[in-house]
Formats: sequence, structure tokens, C-alpha cells
Amino acid sequence: MRFEWTQWPGSSVHISFVENGRKPPTLRFSRGIDRAFGIAGTADSFERQYREMKNGNLLEGFPEYVKYEGTAAEIRLYEIGIVPGLLQTPEYARVLADNAARRGAITPEQAEERVSFLAKRQAAMERTRLPTLLVVMDESCVRRQVGGPEVMNAQLDRLVQFAELPNSVLQIAPYDIGERRTFDLPMNLLTMSDLSVIAYAESQLRGHVERDTAAVLPLLTAYHQLQAEALPQAASVAMIKQVRKGTP
Repeated sequence: MRFEWTQWPGSSVHISFVENGRKPPTLRFSRGIDRAFGIAGTADSFERQYREMKNGNLLEGFPEYVKYEGTAAEIRLYEIGIVPGLLQTPEYARVLADNAARRGAITPEQAEERVSFLAKRQAAMERTRLPTLLVVMDESCVRRQVGGPEVMNAQLDRLVQFAELPNSVLQIAPYDIGERRTFDLPMNLLTMSDLSVIAYAESQLRGHVERDTAAVLPLLTAYHQLQAEALPQAASVAMIKQVRKGTP
């Protein structure tokens, strides 16, 4: 697609350089082009292409988060709908990535990268000083069937094994806590070795790392409140085993 200089108020020389690959596009530039062509917020937007070029098939902010995750002393996770990545079996992760590729959300090559990247994140948890992993999962994470019975049963077995680790706590937030659920979106909270806390949250389009203490502490409080409402670990494991057996 050729740009008509009259359609966008930027420098024609700058646009020409971007077209010819002599300069990389910026986020501001991409958004300006989207406004000029009326495609802002669409699947074909230049902003989306910019973010894909910058982060590969990872959401903006996520690579930065992973760097902190790999050295965190304590990791708190809350997830809705799917098992958290650090707890996923390779088969479960593969089903999710392949499905995204079938929908056209990512390419088959990006699906491979996604599975490989997750394996590296999981491997980073096996270090000399093991991090404490505190995980609260919405009940939907274990009720939602992913990949058929064989894949899902192996994943549920993996969760039971995770709960037995000395550095882990696994809790299920049951449906019946209703409005007492403190988060409407997944939330990651990292406590670093210097006791600073970092938060990471995602929307459908991008992720955001928050390091400001004033913004993060209320999220930490909300996580503690969620843990209080969630099932204890023993009851959570019992629920997982019931789902594994196919009982309500």
C-alpha cells in the first residue's frame, strides 16, 4: 500500500524512509497512519503490525515482565479460563498455541515460538534458590476442557503434583464467591529479592508492567483478599481430583 502524503500530516520524507525500510516506524507514526486510513483498532491496523514487529508474537510489556519473573523471590499468579503458563503441560500449551494459529491470530511459526518460550520460562523456575509460587485459579481453569480428555487429565494431574511441591501453594477460587472475586482479569505479582513488588496485567491487545509502589500495593492487598475467599489448598486439590474423575 502506497501512502498519499495528503492523507497524513507527517513529513513526506519520513514516510518515504519508513516505506523504503530506511527508518523503523514508531508507535506515534503507526497510530497516525491508522487514523488517516480509518483502520485504528482493526486487525489490519499499522499499530498492531508495529507491536508484532517490536515484540514478536508476545504482547507489549510481556518480555519485560518475564525478565523480572526469572529472578523473582516470590511469584503470585491469578488466572481465569486457562491454567497459568508456568503450570501448563507441553501438550496443553501446544493445543492453545495451535488453536491460535488455526484462528489466524498467530502464524504456525509463532505458535512454535510461543511453546518454546513457555518452556524456557518454566525452566527458569528450576534454579538454586527456588521461588515461592502462590497460585489462585478461577474454577473455570479446571472446568474448561482444553485438548480433549487425555490432554486435560494430564494437565489436572500436573496441578496436583504442583500442589505437593514445598515451594508452592495452589488455591481454586470457586464460582460461588461471586462478587467477592477481587480481580476481573488475570494478575501477576512479583516480589523481588529487595522486597519490591512488581505487577503485570494484560488486556486483549497489550500487557503492562507496573513498578510504582503506590499503584502496586492495592493490587497486593486485593490478592490477599482473594486468597482469603479461595478454597484452601487441600480443598482445591480435592476439587481438581473430582474434576479429573468426571464427578461434579
